[in-house]
Amino acid sequence: MNLLVVLGPTASGKTHLAVAAARSLNGTILSADSRQVYRGLDIGSGKDLAEYGDIPYRLIDLVDPGYEFSLFDFVREFNTAFAEISASGRLPILAGGTGLYLDAVLRGYALSEVPENPALRLELAPLSLEVLQQRLNQLRAEQHNTTDLNDRQRLIRAIEIAEGEQQTDCNILESPELKPQVFGLRWPRDILRQRISQRLRERLDHGMIEEVEALHAGGVAWATLEFYGLEYRFVAQHLQGQLNRNDLFQKLNSAIHQFAKRQETWFRRMERQGVKIHWLEPQGDPVAELLNQWSEAGA
Repeated sequence: MNLLVVLGPTASGKTHLAVAAARSLNGTILSADSRQVYRGLDIGSGKDLAEYGDIPYRLIDLVDPGYEFSLFDFVREFNTAFAEISASGRLPILAGGTGLYLDAVLRGYALSEVPENPALRLELAPLSLEVLQQRLNQLRAEQHNTTDLNDRQRLIRAIEIAEGEQQTDCNILESPELKPQVFGLRWPRDILRQRISQRLRERLDHGMIEEVEALHAGGVAWATLEFYGLEYRFVAQHLQGQLNRNDLFQKLNSAIHQFAKRQETWFRRMERQGVKIHWLEPQGDPVAELLNQWSEAGA
């Protein structure tokens, strides 16, 4: 085994488990979170850097808000970090909840580096969302990320990539040879809901609104903030006067619960497609259980 993976829905305790494992196994954590790559998106993305202590980490704070960080970017950064960590004699520990990132690494997606195509973007600009969706489906029947179908900007980029991949000279990422052991945290639904609500209250009380306000004051547009996930979307709406404080909590809390369900659906899909996940009992001693199973696997 040359890669330990810790996954689970939001608020499940992934960071705590990954840090504990890293401390026992001389590990370095690689974040698998689509928002933690952005500098300044700290509280809303749940970086919880204080929890790392002296444990080294990678794939956090890579780019500034506004940069269109792609799946290709993530896998390229992961490949580099994995090689460097392994060469240093430490254990790479991939931890996070972005199913697309995790799946791309574990199942070795074939990804190509495709630059922007201004002429194609000009051609696509006047087309309706439905026509764009049909065009992407014709190019690529199976979508890695179905959210591409509902966001116009992502949809156009997905078409650009799909067409670019048909070119013979595109640069295809080579995946490292991975021998992973994957662990997951899965709470009873009612307890996970309580954990999500409690964490949201804590984040709102400890500066999440002020973080979004500062990002906007620093030049990040409201539309860009809404693109960075639920916390930034709903807080941006609150700061624009569209939601009062109570509505902010209620609507955001409900949306995060739905998001957690979608994460769990994605993990089940990964299992159906061949990714073996060892589910841990979070109300017991998941750290001891993980270390025991890792040892038994001969890692």
